[in-house]
Amino acid sequence: MGRMWVYLITAYAILETMKVYIIYQSDSEHARRVEEYVHDFRKEQTTRRVQLLDVNTKEGAQTAELYDIVQYPAVLALSNDGQILKDWQGEFPLMNELAYYASQD
Repeated sequence: MGRMWVYLITAYAILETMKVYIIYQSDSEHARRVEEYVHDFRKEQTTRRVQLLDVNTKEGAQTAELYDIVQYPAVLALSNDGQILKDWQGEFPLMNELAYYASQD
């Protein structure tokens, strides 16, 4: 039983340290779709969070370059140390799939 608790605590710690970024171009035809997707996600998943990054900003451009993003919108699920856990480029994941990776408050 003790080992099972260690696995559960470890899994919980991993889940708590994941971050999700949606990288997009605010001045493109997909911008409205991105904003609607994030709005719907936040409405459905009230305790889960995603962060929008505009590729036209310094932070967004650096993140896109660092993770070799070539298609927008892109969704990145990252571990706390910055490793890619999952990514989607040019498409959106299902809401429940994104919720798995999105950090909780």
